[in-house]
Amino acid sequence: MKEHHYTATIQWTGNKGTGTSNYRSYERSHTISIANKTIIEGSSDPAFRGDKTKHNPEDMLLSSISSCHMLWYLHFCSEAGIIVTDYMDNATGIMEETANGSGRFKEVILNPAVIITAESMIEKAKQLHEKAHEFCFIANSVNFEVKHVPTVSVK
Repeated sequence: MKEHHYTATIQWTGNKGTGTSNYRSYERSHTISIANKTIIEGSSDPAFRGDKTKHNPEDMLLSSISSCHMLWYLHFCSEAGIIVTDYMDNATGIMEETANGSGRFKEVILNPAVIITAESMIEKAKQLHEKAHEFCFIANSVNFEVKHVPTVSVK
């Protein structure tokens, strides 16, 4: 088995002078840094006193699943001779918050809209979403259901 290692530096930037002296005294702002890549400005979800203009962990989890699926899907289409000219996914996720404030995602639904060049390949293009789902590293790592509802059309 081959291993791949990843590193990221998360730096809290939300100290407004008194640290975490109380729940309202600090911002949830932080940066996510990975060598040789653009820094991502992060925060918590606005429901948890976060900055709505910054990425939150829930956004990034949903985006990770969607982009991983897309990358595998494009790979399998290229191998199968299916020419994809456009791919867009309006992914959705549902997170449940419990009474004590903890929570978990209960599902993610990917809604990829794919445009290909050959009408004869529509069924195969739809089927390859199953294979992409099987291979997606991120979907294979979560403990909730990841569904996909693809549409494939020709342009």
